Amino acid sequence: MTFSIALRLASLCSKTTLRSLAVASLCASVSWTALATDVEPIIRYDSIHHPVIGERGMVATQHRLASEVGAEIIAAGGNAIDAAVAVGFSLAVVLPRAGNLGGGGFMMIYLADQKKTVALDYREMAPSGATRDMFLDDDGKVDPARARFSLLSAGVPGTVAGLIHAQQHYGRLSLKQVLTPAIRQAEQGFVMTHDLAEKLAGASHLQRNKASLNAYYKPDGSPYKAGELLRLPDLAWSLKQILLHGADAFYKGKIADRIVAEMSANGGLITHEDLENYRVVEREPVVGNYRGYQIASMPPPSSGGVHVVQMLNILENFPLKDFGAGSAATIHHMTESMKYAYADRSKYLGDPDYVTVPVAKLTDKAYARKLADQIAPDKVRPSSDILPGAALATESHNTTHYSIMDAEGNAVANTYTLNFSFGSGITVPGTGIILNNEMDDFSAKPGVPNAYGLIGAEANKIEPGKRPLSSMTPTLVFRDGEPFLVTGSPGGSRIITTVLETITNMIDFDMNVAEAVSAPRFHHQWQPDMLFMEPGFSPDTQALLRQQGYKLRQVSTMGSAQSVTTRQGVFLGAADPRKPDAGAVPVPESD
Repeated sequence: MTFSIALRLASLCSKTTLRSLAVASLCASVSWTALATDVEPIIRYDSIHHPVIGERGMVATQHRLASEVGAEIIAAGGNAIDAAVAVGFSLAVVLPRAGNLGGGGFMMIYLADQKKTVALDYREMAPSGATRDMFLDDDGKVDPARARFSLLSAGVPGTVAGLIHAQQHYGRLSLKQVLTPAIRQAEQGFVMTHDLAEKLAGASHLQRNKASLNAYYKPDGSPYKAGELLRLPDLAWSLKQILLHGADAFYKGKIADRIVAEMSANGGLITHEDLENYRVVEREPVVGNYRGYQIASMPPPSSGGVHVVQMLNILENFPLKDFGAGSAATIHHMTESMKYAYADRSKYLGDPDYVTVPVAKLTDKAYARKLADQIAPDKVRPSSDILPGAALATESHNTTHYSIMDAEGNAVANTYTLNFSFGSGITVPGTGIILNNEMDDFSAKPGVPNAYGLIGAEANKIEPGKRPLSSMTPTLVFRDGEPFLVTGSPGGSRIITTVLETITNMIDFDMNVAEAVSAPRFHHQWQPDMLFMEPGFSPDTQALLRQQGYKLRQVSTMGSAQSVTTRQGVFLGAADPRKPDAGAVPVPESD
């Protein structure tokens, strides 16, 4: 008996009045003990990891205070999109190293009533004064300080435009309702966690900037300690300006004036015209199918969706379930698929408004089969032997991702960033807004790795108005046309593989969502030819991989895949344990 038939029959037989003797006879004959074995339990004891359970929706973010904001917004009558916008503004307050008003990102939205998926691109754009060689010194070498810690490193921010676009087009609450929690947090303050206190204490690039010191540190310049209250009155002022004037406050109003004044006084490029010309773009999602599940992810200028689908297409040719989770065989086949994807990324990916990206070819299952045929079961292929070949470099580990589902069936996966932790470290005076350093995500010089070791080519060169290539991979997974999993991650170049492993953990290895995001991770990005592994893999497995020819390097942790799934009418949330303040919060009962 199938699960869906079983549920319908159970519902029918639970009625107090049966309409016919035939139905009554059928109900009497059913073995309910047998039926119970057909229904997968909500709580499973085959894992030491257990997700948070909710019946009215779920919000999973990198800071519990922001998760609580999102859950309260849904309880107050908002949908998942309202919650996502409120969370985005809240994280700008409570997670300032990655949550932001001065950065940009990508949002995947599923609208249940329309059966429609929207890919919202609010990535930063290069200022009109940007030039191809703006980060090269007199010797033609890339100047890292200029590319990462100066006002030149800032792209035109997209976060404010993106969040307000999502709320106005797909939310149902007022801007005041979704902004008020963040304004309250900034104005009244919030208790510093150990994690944030340590990050602020160690952020030397933030401490070098006077406006940043004024906004995020004590009057004497010393950092706040865990347990102390952090108030951000300048950021509260910016949020109130947005409340009063919408996105115009940031792109045409008083906030814009302060951004341009800072740029003009200290050698930056962003002008009033650059801010006024910023546009959010709705794009067609990258879609795929993996073992009967439907994948919808972010298209270029994100490389994430293309290469998650590409790697899943390759892996569909191998019996991962038989290999076993975390086995040398599974890691080998997944790693080889990663090499091919990242090799293609280095050549073909860029802003589709400026270059032609062969999305269809890269995500074609026939192309994947050709790549799969080149993967030997027990032999490593050196990265030097793999070239971009579709027949035809990225952001910081301090990006942040959140996932939301509501009881109506709407879902949001959102990933946004400042690039480095606290971006360039430069705060616009009087605003509390930390500026991004996303211009480093362009290829400052073809063939030269960026801050995260990713190699780029002409497709990702600097051009005015262009959006830099990204690894951000907000992703929706569907089963039988309905949302099954909402996921994504920070992690720079490791974002794509983190999302890949979360998906395969659930689909191939039948892990619950908490187990899937907790399992140890590994990563290969073609160049350097190195297999990076978190702690937690068996020494025997690692020995087998070395025997095959892999060069292994143990790293601390990778990503933070805040994820939400649904089953049997309830929502299951998982806050990635790699981030100490993360939290999955169920939507409470409404008042």
